[in-house]
Amino acid sequence: MEQKEDEEKKNDLFRDTPVRYLGYANEVGEAFRSMVHVNLVRLTYVVASGYVVADAVHKGQEASQKTYEDEKKKQSRVRTAVLDTLIWQGLASVAIPGFTINRVCTFSGLLLKKSTSWPAPIRHWTTTFIGLACIPFIIKPIDRSVDYFMENSFRKWFQVGPVLKELVHHERND
Repeated sequence: MEQKEDEEKKNDLFRDTPVRYLGYANEVGEAFRSMVHVNLVRLTYVVASGYVVADAVHKGQEASQKTYEDEKKKQSRVRTAVLDTLIWQGLASVAIPGFTINRVCTFSGLLLKKSTSWPAPIRHWTTTFIGLACIPFIIKPIDRSVDYFMENSFRKWFQVGPVLKELVHHERND
């Protein structure tokens, strides 16, 4: 029974449950960009950004539950946990994947237009499927790249110590 409780504590709502798929909403929106109104694509960015903010707030709450030497240190660490999560998730869940899928779909659409005589609906669906098919392949390289970036910039500058390491650790239990 205790082992099950420990496992439940280790599971992160925003990283280890289906809730995390909300962070991929903008990638799906970008894949469908050629087929839907731009406002629907924008809405997918709102969903993904909402996920990022919710995760950051969650990490701030978790950081505030930890024990610190004094209140000033606590506030600093909570702020660092929130900022770290906002930056990491903003890059790894919204900005970089959205840009990547957008470019993949744009270039595949242009290539299909120039190299085939397929009708527009077939080209659009093909472009969408190419974009959707790329999503699983870009996630881990983007996550690792953002981890590397964060470890060599923000986390060094703000001296993220062992108390916060477990909070801002962004590996997923896949």
